Amino acid sequence: MRGYIGFAFILFFAGIVVGGTNEGFRAFLEGQLTGLGQLVESVDNSSNPTLMMMIVIFLNNAIKSILVMYLGAFFGILPLLFLGINGMVIGFVLKLTAESPDALPVWELVVKGLLPHGIIEIPAIIVACAYGLKFGTLVIRAGGNLLFARAKLPGIGREIEHFAIRTVPMMVILTVGLLVASIIESTITLWLLK
Repeated sequence: MRGYIGFAFILFFAGIVVGGTNEGFRAFLEGQLTGLGQLVESVDNSSNPTLMMMIVIFLNNAIKSILVMYLGAFFGILPLLFLGINGMVIGFVLKLTAESPDALPVWELVVKGLLPHGIIEIPAIIVACAYGLKFGTLVIRAGGNLLFARAKLPGIGREIEHFAIRTVPMMVILTVGLLVASIIESTITLWLLK
C-alpha cells in the first residue's frame, strides 16, 4: 500500500500546485467554493451551528472517503478525480488568500485554518483514495486475467477478497479519524481563525 499512498500524496500535492497556479480551472474552482459557501451559510442559519458544522463535515468526508475506497473499483478513476479536485480547491483558496490584501497571511491560514484538522483529515482522505486506487488496479488486473490469462483468475480473486476484508478495519479507522478531524475543524479551527 505504500506505493499507492505515495502516489495519492503526490497527486494531492500536484492538485494544490495546479489549483494555485493554473487560471484555466478558475471558473470550476469558483463554482466549488460557491457550493461550499452555500453549505456554510445553511449551517450558520441552524439552531446549533457548531454541532451542525461538525455533523456536515463528518458526514461529507466519511461518506466520500468510503465511496472513494470502493468506487475505485471502476479503474481508480474516482480516487484520481477526488484527490486532484480536493488538492486544487486548497491550492486555489491559498492563492485567493495570497492575492487578497484584507486576508490573513497564507502561512497563518495554513497554520490556523488547515493544520489543526488537516493533520488528520488529509492523510485519512489520501489513505482512502490509495485504497480506491489499489482496488482499481486489482480490477484492471482481474480483467486482464479474464481476457488473457484465465489460469491466474483464482489467484487475483483471492487477492481481491483479501483486499476487501482489509478495507473493513481501515474504513473504521478512517471514520474515527474523520470524526476527530470534524470535531477539531468545527471548534478549534474556527476559534483559531476568529
